[in-house]
Amino acid sequence: MQSTETAAQAGRWIGRGEALARLGVKAQTLYAYVSRGRIAARPDPDDPRRSLYAVSDIVRLSGEEPPAGDIGQWLPPPEESDAPDIEIRSSVSTSDGRRLFYRGMDAVQLAETATLEDVARRMWDARAGNPFAEVRPRVGATPGHSARGRLFSALARRAEEAAELKLRSPESLRIECARVLDEAVDAVAGPGPRLFLHQRLARAWKVREPDAHLVRRALVLAADNGLDAPALAARAAAAGGASLAGAAFAGLATVAGTGTLIDLAKASDWVVAVRRQAVDAARRAHEAGALSGFGDPAWPGGDPRAAALLAVADLPQDLARALREGEELTGRRPAFALALVAVARRLELPRDAAADLLLIGRLAGLLAHALDQITNGSPIRARLRYVGPEPGAN
Repeated sequence: MQSTETAAQAGRWIGRGEALARLGVKAQTLYAYVSRGRIAARPDPDDPRRSLYAVSDIVRLSGEEPPAGDIGQWLPPPEESDAPDIEIRSSVSTSDGRRLFYRGMDAVQLAETATLEDVARRMWDARAGNPFAEVRPRVGATPGHSARGRLFSALARRAEEAAELKLRSPESLRIECARVLDEAVDAVAGPGPRLFLHQRLARAWKVREPDAHLVRRALVLAADNGLDAPALAARAAAAGGASLAGAAFAGLATVAGTGTLIDLAKASDWVVAVRRQAVDAARRAHEAGALSGFGDPAWPGGDPRAAALLAVADLPQDLARALREGEELTGRRPAFALALVAVARRLELPRDAAADLLLIGRLAGLLAHALDQITNGSPIRARLRYVGPEPGAN
């Protein structure tokens, strides 16, 4: 029968004796490594009075070559006092693998009738009042040569202005969220009548009134994507003391940097090519491995948001046929990015409007994550472990 220590080593843990031998140090040095976070330790499940130590950390510090299969990392259990908090609680949205829910409500169902303001109020848990009622238009233009540049400028300005504000009541925080979202839409759409947010964008883009519902639906469906990297960035910034605008800006910058906007651009290029050359372009793109916009690992059965948006888009025949052809060629359904692009082309919006729709919609959800983190979130106690050269090393 294997000893406890041998069994532990067969996994990713070794006992104190072997750890000391492999490191060539005294026990006090080993304990110092553990206390400084350089070596992970955990109680021996067979004898809680003893500790086991992570082989991967021992290998790194000793300069050994790791044995095959022994390269894993272990996060200390959350009950240890110096352990990072590896669970982030969110009440904003969730998914069951087939549907996306905003605070328990199906996002696709909400998109049937809800405005972005309605969804924002739901995600911000603003049940008692309407924070948008307190919002007044801002005088003065927002600098920037593109809609995206103006959007980011508006967020940066709001973040700077709110840096010293001590808004801590949930009501005042929700009003601040409404102001941030309102100014962001104004930055993209420009000044005008105080219509619903989607109507202001539709007016700026000269969308026919019967088609404005597509802008509304796109914004609602884009509002959140679960606890992804942008949401985590917004929450981390909020937990670190950033204002709501600053935290949302961190999340939106992450959206722009995760490849999402690149996917949108590729899907847009493909749609333009298909409309010019019919479905032959789809076949050539597929053969070259460059057919973009179909399939999403997060939605193995197809993104319900894309399906819902395309179902009511009333696409022209050439574009609808190209989407069907692409789906047949790849065996995958259109992703949400492609659905946004298809709707933007259907409405003859500016070239980057699909990305603008995504960013504005996501802003409402990122504000929700920042607000949720400030008011209800668990502390984010991540620990940065230094693994560079020893201090003073050449």
